[in-house]
Amino acid sequence: MEKYLNEFIEKLKLEGKSTNTIKSYKAHMQEYFQWFADSFGNTEFKGLYRSNIQEYKNYLKNIKRIGKDNHNLDGKTINAKLSALAKYNELMQPDNIVISKSDYIKIQENAINPAEITKEDIEAFRQRILQSEGTHALRNYAIVTVMMYTGLRISEVLRLKKTDVSTITGEIRVTDGKGEKQRIVIMNSKVIDAINEYKRHYNKEETELLFYNANGKPLDRTAINKVFWEFRDKDKPISPHSLRHYFCSSALEAGYTISEVAMLAGHSNIHTTMKYTNPSMKKIKERAELL
Repeated sequence: MEKYLNEFIEKLKLEGKSTNTIKSYKAHMQEYFQWFADSFGNTEFKGLYRSNIQEYKNYLKNIKRIGKDNHNLDGKTINAKLSALAKYNELMQPDNIVISKSDYIKIQENAINPAEITKEDIEAFRQRILQSEGTHALRNYAIVTVMMYTGLRISEVLRLKKTDVSTITGEIRVTDGKGEKQRIVIMNSKVIDAINEYKRHYNKEETELLFYNANGKPLDRTAINKVFWEFRDKDKPISPHSLRHYFCSSALEAGYTISEVAMLAGHSNIHTTMKYTNPSMKKIKERAELL
């Protein structure tokens, strides 16, 4: 099965899939191959079959357990695994499609906005980073501020070049966003001030990157994830993605139109943006008191 996996990975690379996407697909397919071996012993794997897919889906729903409390997989996790199988099906046996989106677990959308962290939560998080006074405190503070108030993905922030950011015009030019789309994002005064203060202390002329490590090389996102872990509030953990959620929700509450937020966030489908139009739990509770 190793040869099939390697061929699949090569085809994903030819499609231009990101390293993280390939890593995720690989892990999910390895898990399927392990299930196949455990279920059918030394039987040679020759491809995906509808019956096997249905059995595997039942295994994920009813048998597989994870975590300290030994709980079932949630629908989103199962769908991620089925999505990998669907991609494998598409690339490796396109003339024999045995899995489609209709096989995915139907998940009821939450009627409440996913951005449950508040402005106060994030401001406290930013302040903890600023007060850490470590070698890279100003850099990490600037990175978090950019994500909080522009909605950029962490991958987009780490790829920014100095020439992409103008604190004079208050604009960031995202040149290689998801799907290779380009867009202009507006900075508020907090972002401008954070970047200017950072640049006063970090200004290696030999690198074109805005954010870099001690050697002037590109930052690995795992280094930033460690920052989020180190300065998190255990009761309300904040992630790079939750900052993006916060930006979209806050922008809509501030009066931006759905189209404007979709453009700023780089959403390819406006329906992705529309999920942020639902009220937060805090708003729901406030309105309940008015009844």
